[in-house]
Amino acid sequence: MNTALKIAAFTAGLTTAFGAAYGVGRAAGDAPAPRPAAATAHGAPAPHGAPAARDTPGVAPAPDTDRLPGGLQISERGYTLGLDTPFVTAGAPADLRLRVLGPDGRPVTDYLPAHEKELHLMIAPRDLSTFQHLHPGRAADGTWSTSAALPAAGEYRVLAEFTPAGSTEALTLGADLHAAGDLRPAPLPETGRTVTVDGYTVTLGGELTPGRPGRLTLTVAEDGRPVTDLQPYLGAYGHLVALRAGDLAQLHVHPDSTAPGPDLTFTGTAPSVGDYRLFLDFRHQDTVHTAAFTLPASTATAIAPPAPAPDGHRH
Repeated sequence: MNTALKIAAFTAGLTTAFGAAYGVGRAAGDAPAPRPAAATAHGAPAPHGAPAARDTPGVAPAPDTDRLPGGLQISERGYTLGLDTPFVTAGAPADLRLRVLGPDGRPVTDYLPAHEKELHLMIAPRDLSTFQHLHPGRAADGTWSTSAALPAAGEYRVLAEFTPAGSTEALTLGADLHAAGDLRPAPLPETGRTVTVDGYTVTLGGELTPGRPGRLTLTVAEDGRPVTDLQPYLGAYGHLVALRAGDLAQLHVHPDSTAPGPDLTFTGTAPSVGDYRLFLDFRHQDTVHTAAFTLPASTATAIAPPAPAPDGHRH
């Protein structure tokens, strides 16, 4: 079966499977000259972590229930994600190639940058045990390519987030990636409210409540001391990606914080009850780190972030 037929068949399957779902929209950021930087699912464009001018800190845009969450569809608004390498081998470096086909059926070659990149590529397995945020390079013919290492066999979801030139808002399209090898399914990781990654401790405060904007605060510490000198990464101090367990739908997450730590705050709206995996990327001492949490969305009372000590530090 040729690539076009594969894409058509996959699109039909997704339409049937997720036609009853609903989600939230994205808010577009202000437009810097000469071309606008589109808002993205993991944070509106903001130099050094500041929220975009149209976004009011602490106030999330009303959810758009007419739209699916990002990444559930391989085709949307006339644009289609063509994954040229849907089969790879687990545990070995893989060269991934993909194209975005426009309404005219031709590869898109003109994009609006967001967070300093024209396209953000995210890869996660169905069990959400790992997460990769990559930035492939684009050839003149519109083919994107990057190297990725899939640690274990299984089914992965590829999410491509981009804004075509002439559009006012970002798109997130998704496709399945199959990694051959010895498959050993694992349950969703249980993390609690504090995780440790690369010597850093990250604490999560707040809740995801279905249908309502919720504030999430992630506090970064190293050796028990608050980190107050986070470095900008792709134009922001922190990026948060939230994926729903079961279908890997991507939530809209809106950044609120403007300071380089220790607190990174975001506003997010869960489209449904369920478990979600949160992946926070932050940069410190010239290295990007990723902290992962499992958070259920329910009607439970929100858990407040840790209160500051009298000296202004957090314990």
